[in-house]
Amino acid sequence: MLIALSIIGGFIILTFGAEALVRGASAVALRLGIAPLIIGLTIVAFGTSAPELAVSVKSALAGNPGIALGNVVGSNIVNIGLILAITALIRPITVQSQMVKRDIPIMIAASVLVWFLLLDGDVSFIDGAILFSLLLGYLGFSYISSKNNPEELDIDATPQKPLLSVLLIAVGIAMLVGGGILFVDGAVDLAKQFGISEVIIGLTIVAIGTSMPELVTSVMAALKGQSDIAIGNVVGSNIFNVLGILGATALIHPVSAAGFNEIDFIAMLIFAIMVLPFAWSGLRIGRREGGVLLAGYLGYTSYLVMQVV
Repeated sequence: MLIALSIIGGFIILTFGAEALVRGASAVALRLGIAPLIIGLTIVAFGTSAPELAVSVKSALAGNPGIALGNVVGSNIVNIGLILAITALIRPITVQSQMVKRDIPIMIAASVLVWFLLLDGDVSFIDGAILFSLLLGYLGFSYISSKNNPEELDIDATPQKPLLSVLLIAVGIAMLVGGGILFVDGAVDLAKQFGISEVIIGLTIVAIGTSMPELVTSVMAALKGQSDIAIGNVVGSNIFNVLGILGATALIHPVSAAGFNEIDFIAMLIFAIMVLPFAWSGLRIGRREGGVLLAGYLGYTSYLVMQVV
């Protein structure tokens, strides 16, 4: 009963948190003259990735590296194969050329980098420092790029008081973190009752649970016609998961790849690469592309289930 309440309560909190974050972030973008795409790639993406950060650091400190790394790899797969797919199925996503030329390739490069760093068996302190430094560089470059491209701004949004916008973002992120952790704790407890392995839990239950903020936020943004925030949230979250979360976790405690199958990293890379041609074609990710991504995710999940059985 308590597990069910944890899962349901977490989802409800996530829903309200996502609504507050999207509203606040959109208003901040307008007032500061920053493109909504950049807000989606940064504030919204990092805010919705907060549960992944909390769970990964907590897992690493508790001596559960399988959950920490599985959370990052699994969340990146979920973000594209499930979240981007569902968002596109609900409403086709318009993609800016900047996303195709810069941000999606960076997401792919980050996926390749983490695979390369894990060739020696773990992500060390030095590896973590490299990843986190790259994140800071990406943030700085994104901000400068946004200020140099004022034509990307959304002038149709309704401005609101700065304090209210910041408050909405803060409350939204807090609810996403709290709701995400509540959802994950309930899901992990449920999985452990069935004797599911740590790595599988990280790749599936924890990954989906910590990605719930991205799902709810992207769907909310798509329904409000904020395509930039919707896709920016997914791509930005994937970049942040690798460079920020894995980097920060490794700075606190080395992250081991023990127990991981190479197929999991290949799946993460394939999903990242698939986004590029889909987005490039007509600068639009439609329902057909969403269906292909969802089918791929269901296929990958079926593979994981077979490993458990």
